Amino acid sequence: MDTLRLFIHVLAASIWVGGQIVLMGLLPTLRKISPEAPKQVAQAYNRIAWPAYGIAMVTGIWNLLVTDAINHPEFEIKFLLVLLSGAGAAIHIIGRSKAALAVGGASSLLFALAAMYLGFLL
Repeated sequence: MDTLRLFIHVLAASIWVGGQIVLMGLLPTLRKISPEAPKQVAQAYNRIAWPAYGIAMVTGIWNLLVTDAINHPEFEIKFLLVLLSGAGAAIHIIGRSKAALAVGGASSLLFALAAMYLGFLL
């Protein structure tokens, strides 16, 4: 059960983080296709990304409850980074200015990468 829980957690985190990286790479091409293409693709991605984010949160909390990880302060930092990544993504979604889109998207990815890195260290 431990292996399955960890597999589901890493898979969900990979969708959240990896999808952001893929979208960032596709953005120039999408803009060439149509001014609306980036938004449409992002909305489609969100239908997969947000459930993955939720699954990563649930399995992360599950990990904390069944291991001694709760005694490590690094997990509190990781949890904060995950929350900040979600907040950045939410700002990116609701933002209307180019600055809000840029800051939200960049912060979401950077916090997600930091959380993933910290997870591998733990």
